[in-house]
Amino acid sequence: MERLRERLAIARRALKTLEELSLEKTVSDVVRDAAIQRFAYTFEAIWKAAQLYLREVEGMQLGSPKSVVRTSLQTGLLSEDQARLALSMADDRNLTAHTYNETLAKDIFSRLSRYVQLIDNWLAGMEEKQGIVRNE
Repeated sequence: MERLRERLAIARRALKTLEELSLEKTVSDVVRDAAIQRFAYTFEAIWKAAQLYLREVEGMQLGSPKSVVRTSLQTGLLSEDQARLALSMADDRNLTAHTYNETLAKDIFSRLSRYVQLIDNWLAGMEEKQGIVRNE
């Protein structure tokens, strides 16, 4: 379980870096692109933390981000609305990894504040079940 605690801590730290940039309303292209990069690594951190949580706590072996999202819904870590948003978040993450498009970058950036809230809630659910107290 120590490995799980470390994964959750990594995801929490990644989220903090994303929060710094995602809440800005007016940003330069460089800041927007940095926020999208932070989104990509934060997404990786959260789905991998959830994957480990589901394996160690729920006994479920899953191999993809979307299967982790669906199983997080089934186990009560995510609500239906959150799971839908998480699946969209996975799609956005995939789009950022394979191409660069100015319009797409603006669209994804506009959704980051919702993703930050979702990731925070997802993490909080796992932390709570592990007895981890967050230091704000």
